[in-house]
This record gives sequence, structure tokens and C-alpha cells, in this order.
Amino acid sequence: MRVLLVTFLLVASVCRAICGPVPLTAKEIGLMLRSGYSSEAVMRELSARHFADSFDSTMEKQLVQSGADQSLVDALRSGAYRLSPSEIAAAKEKLAEEEQRGVLAAEQSRESGPPQQSAPAPVRPAPKAFEVGAPGATYQLLKGDLVYWHQGALSHFDNEALENKKLYLFFFSANWSSQGRKFTPQLVEYYNRVAPQHPEFEVIFFSADRSPFGMETYMGQANMPWPAVDYEKLGSKAAIQNNFVRGLPCLILVDGSGKVLSNSYGTEKNLGPETVLADLDKILNGKSESAVAQRP
Repeated sequence: MRVLLVTFLLVASVCRAICGPVPLTAKEIGLMLRSGYSSEAVMRELSARHFADSFDSTMEKQLVQSGADQSLVDALRSGAYRLSPSEIAAAKEKLAEEEQRGVLAAEQSRESGPPQQSAPAPVRPAPKAFEVGAPGATYQLLKGDLVYWHQGALSHFDNEALENKKLYLFFFSANWSSQGRKFTPQLVEYYNRVAPQHPEFEVIFFSADRSPFGMETYMGQANMPWPAVDYEKLGSKAAIQNNFVRGLPCLILVDGSGKVLSNSYGTEKNLGPETVLADLDKILNGKSESAVAQRP
């Protein structure tokens, strides 16, 4: 069923999928330091998220090797940011539950994955060509809420670069999703190859990471060349994920009016993100609807 995303612009007060910040572990702090975060920036993050590990000499040595300065080491040694033992246990239990949900979602995605090559491809309604015109609902949905990876940090994305787009490829993924990380280089290669010849489309990343740091790490390590919805603005877009995304990674192709043209998760099975890229290719190349429907 094709649904207009503009409908979900009317949905108010949608809860975020993640309730509250997830405490930091020594492993995450080390990764932050190696990724270029200063000790001061790590301490700001600790003041909001706290520390869910014990601190010993071995951990101190590892963090110093990762770039921790004396102020950060002293703060961790003093226990200023450390949670209580019961809070640490609850945080680890929550993290384990979330990891398990991620594993189950990945397993379900694989079990309901695309049919084998020997099986006939399902016949689906062909994506319709977009209509050239003024920016519509999709632009308004994203306007002012985008960031992009620039010189090692996230920066505000210029609305003017988005205003004349006619097709939008929504990319839902997360750093904790092994399938998402596996597909991301393929999408980066596709974007770098196709986008220069077809400036009428843009990829928009919707993070399902558990923290802003997780999202930033993912974007930086993958060298994502496209913009993303600001982590703090994801809550206002949650209706899209709740109604269209059944697993990660997921690609959803929409036009300027907000109409869904292709979705890697169909009504009954996972068709795979490659299917959406194939649909986008055919629309960009001006193929007829019947040609798109009769996919090899």
C-alpha cells in the first residue's frame, strides 16, 4: 500500500525509541578518544550519561594510550561520574536486552530476506515517476533538521542544498547493526557514483543508534557523504520509522510530495535495500513503469 508521508506530519508528541541516555563504558570512552574527542568533551558526555564501569590501573593505562589527559583520569578515579553498583547492574541489563533485540531483529530480517535467485521475483506495483515542481511535504519534513559529517564533526546542513530535490532515499540503520554496517559501504559507493549525475535525489540518514555518539561514530567511520536527521530531531520523525521500517538496514524511496515509491520492507517480506536502489536506477534512467515492474 502506498501512503503519503505527509500524513505523519500531523502526528504529535511521538515518544523517542530510546528513553534516556545510555551510560558510558570504558570501551566507549576509549573509542571516543581515538575518534578525536577531547578529554573535556568526554567529561561533558559523562556528566550527562555517567560511567557504568569500575576504574582500575589497567583501564587507566588503556585510556591514557587512547589520549585521555590527567583531568579525565582523575575524574574517573575519583568516581565522580560513576553509577552505583545497582545502577550499573541495571544499565548493563538494559544494554544486554537492547543487544538481544538487535540480534533478534537481524535474525528475523535474514529469515524473511529476499528470495533465492532461482525463485521468481515478486510482482510489485511499479514506482511512479516524480513530478517536477516546487518543494513539497518531504522538504518541509526535513527543513532545518539536518546535519552532515564535515571535517571530523557534525555540522548544520544548508537547506538550500535540499530545496530542489525531487527524490529522497531514506536510509535507516545503526552502528550496532552488523547488517547495516555491511550494507553502508555499498550505499556510499552507489551515492558517490550516481549522485553527481543525478542531483535531483538525496540520501537522508535516520539513525537508530542509542546515543548521539553512536550516530556520529557511525557517520564518521563510514564516511557518509549525505546528510542525516539531527539526533535530537529524530523524535519528531518517529512516525515514519514506526509505520514503514520493519528491520535494519531499510531504504525507503519517496518523492517530493511524500509518496512512498519503493520500500525495502514490503507488506509481507524483506525485499532487501538493493531492490530500492534498482527501482531508483530505473526512475532516474527514465524507464517505463512496466519495465520497473518486470524486474529480472
